[in-house]
Amino acid sequence: MEHLDEIAIEELQDALENVEGKKPTQRLLAAIAYKNGITQTELAEWHDVQRRTIYSWLKRLDTDEPIEHAVTDAHRPGRKRKLSENEYTEFQETIHEPPTTVGFDAAAWTPRLAQQYLEETYDVEYSIPSCRRLLKEAGLSYQKPLRTAGGSDADDQDALSETEKSGGKWTPQ
Repeated sequence: MEHLDEIAIEELQDALENVEGKKPTQRLLAAIAYKNGITQTELAEWHDVQRRTIYSWLKRLDTDEPIEHAVTDAHRPGRKRKLSENEYTEFQETIHEPPTTVGFDAAAWTPRLAQQYLEETYDVEYSIPSCRRLLKEAGLSYQKPLRTAGGSDADDQDALSETEKSGGKWTPQ
């Protein structure tokens, strides 16, 4: 057992009480099992990972940093937003108003309309799924058009057909 020779099981158990998250917990449980004589191959089968992954988990603990830090992944910030903070805030404020306020002839915001607005206003390209996400992040929710009975008012029918054209609308929650 060349891995973890300098770490006592009690240290691993103490660290287990102090970590949060599935991955760090899984890594510590594997280390405790390894210290109790379970092979890397068996651990790989138990955790449904490659043997190389178990090796990496155990190797992480061969460090001078605290065990809790060794089993926890570093923060990954992700991709930078295409819109600046000011542009994003401005966009959110805009979509809480009807599209007609910014010159679009539409009754409600749709992902495609948001995509067009973003490209024309900020010169950035977003996919339709990303525009859906942006609308949702801004606090809008998708509303499906309601079907009405045959004897409804003509104005109501016109309003219904307008929302049907867009397949629904995004409205503030």
